[in-house]
Amino acid sequence: MVAAEVGGYADPPVEVLAEAAAAFGLLSSPARLHIVWALARGESDVTGLAKRVGGALPAVSQHLTKLKLAGLVRSRREGRRQVYYVDDPDVVAVVRMMVGQLTARAVETPALTRRRGFGV
Repeated sequence: MVAAEVGGYADPPVEVLAEAAAAFGLLSSPARLHIVWALARGESDVTGLAKRVGGALPAVSQHLTKLKLAGLVRSRREGRRQVYYVDDPDVVAVVRMMVGQLTARAVETPALTRRRGFGV
């Protein structure tokens, strides 16, 4: 199969698009996006994350399991606790860019942002 080229770039393979769509699907949950945002700023255990994102411990734990299975989040043991982190600089960059852009836009034009469905 020959990939189509647009603007000098070949279209990615279907498998890559499917993987990207799955990752974006996981990040479409505000709770999971908040968790990845928090972990992009520094590692944490589930208790610290639950406090930071304002979620119930079991719910945050379930979100972390999904993110971990998708390869967006990793963990390691430190004594009796599990510490979570984002080990992919590209995931960190995408999340920071998107949230940063929307935050800047919300500060500049709050009414326009709310109309677009990006509630502030």
